[in-house]
Amino acid sequence: MTRNLDDYNRMRDFSATSEPAAVKRTGRKSAQVHALQFCIQKHDASHLHYDFRLELDGALKSWAVPKGPSLDPKVKRLAVHVEDHPLEYATFEGNIPEGHYGAGDVIVWDRGVWVPQDDPAEAYAKGRLKFELQGEKLGGLWNLVRTHMPGKKEQWFLIKHQDGAARPQSDYDVLVAEPDSVLSDRTLISKQPKAASKPKPIKKPKASLAQEQSPRLTGARKAKIPDQIKPELATLVEKVPDGAWSYEIKFDGYRVMARIDHDQVKLITRNGHDWTHKLPKQAEALAALGLESAWLDGEMVVADEQGVPDFQALQNAFDTGRSGNIVYYLFDLPYLNGVDLREVPVEERRAALATVLKPSDDRLLRFSESFAEEPQALLNSACQMRMEGLIGKRLGSAYVSRRSSDWIKLKCKHRQEFVIVGFTEPKGSRSAFGALLLGLHDRDSGELRYAGKVGTGFNEATLRSVHQQLKPLKTKKPAVVNPPSGFEAKDVHWLKPTLLAEVAFAEMTKDGAVRHAVFHGLRDDKPAEDITEERPTAVKTSSAKKTSTTKPAAASRKVDPAPSQIGLDEGKVRITHPDRVIDASSGTTKVQLAQYYASVAEWILPELKDRPVALVRAPDGIAGELFFQKNAERLAIPGMTTLDKALTGQPIMIINSAEALIGAVQMSTVELHTWNATSDNLDKPDRFVLDLDPDPALPWKRMVEATQLTLSVLDELGLKAFLKTSGGKGIHIVVPLTRKLGWDAVKDFSHAIVRHMATLLPERFSAVSGPKNRVGRIFIDYLRNGLGATTICAYAVRTREGLPVSVPIFREEVEELKGGNQWNVHNVHERLAEVGDAPWADLRKTRQAITAEMRRRIGMTKS
Repeated sequence: MTRNLDDYNRMRDFSATSEPAAVKRTGRKSAQVHALQFCIQKHDASHLHYDFRLELDGALKSWAVPKGPSLDPKVKRLAVHVEDHPLEYATFEGNIPEGHYGAGDVIVWDRGVWVPQDDPAEAYAKGRLKFELQGEKLGGLWNLVRTHMPGKKEQWFLIKHQDGAARPQSDYDVLVAEPDSVLSDRTLISKQPKAASKPKPIKKPKASLAQEQSPRLTGARKAKIPDQIKPELATLVEKVPDGAWSYEIKFDGYRVMARIDHDQVKLITRNGHDWTHKLPKQAEALAALGLESAWLDGEMVVADEQGVPDFQALQNAFDTGRSGNIVYYLFDLPYLNGVDLREVPVEERRAALATVLKPSDDRLLRFSESFAEEPQALLNSACQMRMEGLIGKRLGSAYVSRRSSDWIKLKCKHRQEFVIVGFTEPKGSRSAFGALLLGLHDRDSGELRYAGKVGTGFNEATLRSVHQQLKPLKTKKPAVVNPPSGFEAKDVHWLKPTLLAEVAFAEMTKDGAVRHAVFHGLRDDKPAEDITEERPTAVKTSSAKKTSTTKPAAASRKVDPAPSQIGLDEGKVRITHPDRVIDASSGTTKVQLAQYYASVAEWILPELKDRPVALVRAPDGIAGELFFQKNAERLAIPGMTTLDKALTGQPIMIINSAEALIGAVQMSTVELHTWNATSDNLDKPDRFVLDLDPDPALPWKRMVEATQLTLSVLDELGLKAFLKTSGGKGIHIVVPLTRKLGWDAVKDFSHAIVRHMATLLPERFSAVSGPKNRVGRIFIDYLRNGLGATTICAYAVRTREGLPVSVPIFREEVEELKGGNQWNVHNVHERLAEVGDAPWADLRKTRQAITAEMRRRIGMTKS
């Protein structure tokens, strides 16, 4: 490591902060096989500032820019040189705890590639760096110049070069125009609140709320009803911001916009799909309001028996056609009776909405009330009630159809005592112990059950002091009735169950284990045998009627440490080691992965049907050794079909049933990769796939452009294409074919398309595989189109942190994505509930073939 990276490590306590530690890298610096990356992190520490980082010599050279970058060449921004950061820091977002170096919130404001105009090491040493930025927000040429101003740290200037990307500061402030993260939904809220507009009184309506009321609102203007209005989206923040805000409950439901035009009511999802047919009672209730025209914004919700929004119950209501249990909570009114209200302050829009809803006593329509309590106390109450959190809206703000920092979301973390039942050995530079194993007593049986681990929230002092109290309690046998097994039980020291730990956590899994846990201290004010999962008491609310669908509390559910069973239409599949953790970052277990695949069987089985499949198995979780398996040798998977190896030289596996699908998961399968042909005609593919594989340093904007350019070429050739996320960093373009040509002909054609694009745009695309050949570019991988080659199946999981999923998308959605890993096993159900198989609904109906004219147009010679 460089001396500056040693400084970086010394300045941080990695047991308390989630920042990545700098590790020693092996190999030569010349082995770099990606473009030089840059990132700019917006950092709300003691003062809000921007950290500008350039990759050089295996580290991120770093400058703190107090006022942030400016696109105006006349504006010089002071940049204070600070310690190097590790390359892994380029994607760090989160909170650095109070009392630690750099305490505050961090987001990645911009990222991408930097291209030095001279030898970068030499220019850096001289203190005069000139470079091009290719980011999501910043582009063009820039200069970093070292000054001779005195100070403890080097003072530099960051200056925009005069070129096509330059803009006067008086005309455009990029920091104000684009304040949010390029990697996530996060933002940072300025400590200086905007001036809030004072709500004006609203006259009581007569027969209906007609044009006479709406123009009284500040900023209202007469306008024809828009054909569509996209919803304003909230941005995730780490803590309650300063300033003038109103707060509402964050509902766990489906976001739906309502359009009313005289007698016609439409209910439209966030992605623009018409769900009126799914919600007929809600549409009737809206029609009964008697409005001439309106756009309303809200959330469809089903409450459990305690009055708490229950997403699973909402899904069940849709699945069973029982939409009468669904309540439409309304919270905004961007248009009313011939008047556009989007420029009206949010508090005035909401006052108008409350007036609109006041005459209605329909139980299916509810106004989402604001709460006057102090926001942190309100958040604490919401979390105690097991709600998702709060939505905050900046007073005085307009309604915008995008993600905005004027709407924020604060998510809950739960906190309670746990019995300490064991600890693990420390790893790496960690001292004393690695993590504490936790337990809770079952409320019904009184049994002490395993409840997961906590490994963060400690510093060196607490590690030592806690360890001293643990050592006298060591015992040979676990006190919990369902101890972890396999890899999870490795290097565990069991303890007598007497000590208590107070732990904050994001949620409980269905198996009763904590996720994203943080240690807050030892407790001695309660007997260990009294420690159970804390549950809220029943709360009376004005929400929907109680439904018969309830969700048992996770810790009270009986979890059998022996094999679990996944119920399917054709029977049950036995899952051994159900609590084995597959992905430590999300806490996902083997049985949860099996449950995911069972839940998407109706979507993934048509993609697997009759296609030879290869499996990626992870017996020790995704962090362990992975096995890519193309044949069924030594795999006893019930329901699995195999084909004679004489066809391809090896046994071929086919998964045509849910039993075989879950059976593959039982054999530790995570990924499923399929051929481009089906078993009834293995000699002729029925599609080809172009896999857009970027240099990892490139911004996602380049992937969007590459996808659109590739689609344009296919459009010009007359070939209809379908898209899916890769579940990683890229996009897959799938082109269906009638089965006329053999493997070599189809692969040659796909290769010719790639060569054609690389010839047209050599600075953007590479036609040659290998990391060295795609530096700063995107390799369009055509190699997946050969005999026996495979591509990750749609709806299949990837062996990456968070267990992302490869998901079909509409081509219009590409620009809205922030990455190819947007959906994972824990959130894809919302996507499927909304769009189902609509993005690929026409794929199997498409009939098209590769023609001689197509070959000629991309430069292929006649065969």
